[in-house]
Amino acid sequence: MTAGTRDEWQEWRGWRAAAQDALYAPGGFYRRAEGPAGHFRTSVHASPLFARAVARLLCRVDEALGRPAVLDFVDMAAGRGELAGGVLAALPADVAARTRVCAVEIADRPAGLDHRIEWLAEPPRGTTGLLFANEWLDNVPVEVAEVDAAGVARLVLVREDGTERLGEPVDGDPARWLERWWPLPGEEGLRAEIGLSRDEAWATAVATLRRGLAVAVDYAHTADTRPPFGTLTGFREGRETTPVPDGSCDLTAHVALDACALPGGRVLPQREALRALGVTGARPPLTLASTDPAAYVRALASAGEAAELTATGGLGDFGWLVQPLGVEDPF
Repeated sequence: MTAGTRDEWQEWRGWRAAAQDALYAPGGFYRRAEGPAGHFRTSVHASPLFARAVARLLCRVDEALGRPAVLDFVDMAAGRGELAGGVLAALPADVAARTRVCAVEIADRPAGLDHRIEWLAEPPRGTTGLLFANEWLDNVPVEVAEVDAAGVARLVLVREDGTERLGEPVDGDPARWLERWWPLPGEEGLRAEIGLSRDEAWATAVATLRRGLAVAVDYAHTADTRPPFGTLTGFREGRETTPVPDGSCDLTAHVALDACALPGGRVLPQREALRALGVTGARPPLTLASTDPAAYVRALASAGEAAELTATGGLGDFGWLVQPLGVEDPF
């Protein structure tokens, strides 16, 4: 980094610090009243089938745990509580009666949320059940590295208006992470997102679970599919846009879920996970159209929603990082 005035040093920052403020500081993107659903569509918003599948997964975990007196469901990055409410509504009555649902989110509790859902800023510790993080890790800010003309990986610095420049060479733990998980050839312009902060965030979240299952669901890539120029992007009002860390848009980057995985964890595609939980996308039999037309229309709509959730090239390509703790892998 070149020398500069004190104001200039404050102005240019790594992407991790810039995104942290843009997303989560007072007035930041994730503190807005409209919530994430006002800007992009997740699997939760696409169909109630997703919440029902997560409820089935929670029931499997419940059985694996021997039906404890208190069963925990922790919804990380809960948005406005859509998944937490959907799961609670989909549970069998006897399971719902024993389930403590905790929505973890930095924004204020939304009006009208089911009173049975606890609203927390951090996940509770010592839980027994299912911790579920849908599209959380992609919003854990990361540093970005880019290869310079000499073949050296340097930190990318950014101003609030989105202007970038290269800073110091990557060193220490971030350099070791790159070498292990996302090695950059010495070709100018190649980029990587350094996922160390996400690995640490996931390990911290999993550590709150005493026994049960932790699942992280996100756009993801693995060691053999790392994108050569990274994936950092922005979303505003349903459209992809240039990432600018001024609080006006979501800032997201795909997750190296294989790096996040702790011992015993594994990554599988969403289509495989959802199909194992009964979301198949199979069309209803045509005979139903003549015997019960209304039921046929409902089943056809449900099949369309299931197809969207499991589609190749779309939501079905999401990765599920499945991390059992003291129970069998339920998939």
